[in-house]
Amino acid sequence: MQKRLPAKNLLVLTTSDGVEIRLHRPAGQSSPGPAMLWLHGGGFVIGTAAQDDHLCRRFTKELGITTASVEYGLSPENRHPTALEQCHSALTWLARLPSVDPDRIVIAGGSAGGGLAAQLAFLARDRGEVTPVAQHLVYPMLDDRTGKNNEGDNPGFRLWDARSNQFGWQSYLGDADPNSVVPARRTDLAGLPPAWIGVGTLDLFHDEDLTYAERLHEAGVPCTVDVVEGAFHGFDQIAPQKHVSRNFFRAQCASLRAVLG
Repeated sequence: MQKRLPAKNLLVLTTSDGVEIRLHRPAGQSSPGPAMLWLHGGGFVIGTAAQDDHLCRRFTKELGITTASVEYGLSPENRHPTALEQCHSALTWLARLPSVDPDRIVIAGGSAGGGLAAQLAFLARDRGEVTPVAQHLVYPMLDDRTGKNNEGDNPGFRLWDARSNQFGWQSYLGDADPNSVVPARRTDLAGLPPAWIGVGTLDLFHDEDLTYAERLHEAGVPCTVDVVEGAFHGFDQIAPQKHVSRNFFRAQCASLRAVLG
């Protein structure tokens, strides 16, 4: 059901499963093409799909792809698996669009959205309905153990610290078994889509992201890592015009072009 047309080449839709999606479409598309399912950040507890409209437009314009951003349920009102199931529903919906090539879909997200994208990679692999060509994880939130007892905190961290991390994960997981949900705790990484992970050295998630990348490699999953020296969490959203942020976006586009063709 089409709700409104807020801007050129943007549709805000609600699927038959009740999931709201902000759909950014490339201009002049005449045949099925590649697509990205984008999941916003916010530690599982805050945020909205609309906050990343500008970023999604940039991806769509730069790469000529369809970008679908999901309005998933926030925690603690919506605990696992609500948001994950909504994201999977959006993935299958996207794969059925006439304008989308179902064999060229990337699942992606930033921060908690990157963590959800990593969870979605497992769910998509296990259910086999849609096989993403890659997972694109921007400073992803992957390990609920990070920040326990304020371990690993650093005065240089911004936007997201150990205490916030524990609150976000506890709100999201509820009574769920973290060993079957949290990407960093999963032991069955074989068969996941190839990954790209980008993170700064002054990000709470730096160590967990690099550890996860190593585990993907060990499981035979190709993984490219882009480490940004001195960058804090969400740096590219806070200062998008800075040279380091522009380089970070270009690195993402280069990786996405390589997997989407």
